[in-house]
Amino acid sequence: MNLWDERFQHKRYAFGKEPNVFLTEAQNNHHIIEQNDNALAIAEGEGRNAVYLAELGANVAAWDFSIEGLRKAERLAFKYDLHVETEHVDLNDAQWTFDHWDQIVCIYGHFSPHLKARTIDGVKKALKPGGHFISEAYSIYQLPYNSGGPKSEDMLYDPIQLLEAFQDWKIKHFYTGETIRNEGDHHHGLAHVIQIIV
Repeated sequence: MNLWDERFQHKRYAFGKEPNVFLTEAQNNHHIIEQNDNALAIAEGEGRNAVYLAELGANVAAWDFSIEGLRKAERLAFKYDLHVETEHVDLNDAQWTFDHWDQIVCIYGHFSPHLKARTIDGVKKALKPGGHFISEAYSIYQLPYNSGGPKSEDMLYDPIQLLEAFQDWKIKHFYTGETIRNEGDHHHGLAHVIQIIV
């Protein structure tokens, strides 16, 4: 059993059942998700954001490395009479189909430098023209905070590197700085984040 299966095997939802605040703000401010969009949530964990996308009328797929997390995502969707297509995916081996998704969401998906680069390349390949990538994650300046996230700088995001990765894309929103997050037991308090919509 991997670390994430151990974390997600309990009845309690580790990061809560409500969607990430930035994701809801992105939708409210930019009206990104439309009825029948094909939306992908990667590193989705227990499904809180995927279920929100389904509530908005999208056709949603959720990828995660944790089978336990995906089972909870299915239960959460069932509770609200929604459907989320779950798929057990190791992003190291993910198959990114060209021009396939209208929207891709990654909320607090923290990876090794190699996997970060591979995943960003996959996102850029798989989004349809006019599609959006929406993400919130901890920045490299999160280390002194005690509000969650990896304790290795390599697993955090450098704002400059992220901007450079999407330098040829239209950036609709970019923010790096402090915010307060209260999401379950593991994201709690003042944090230093990066938000991006491209």
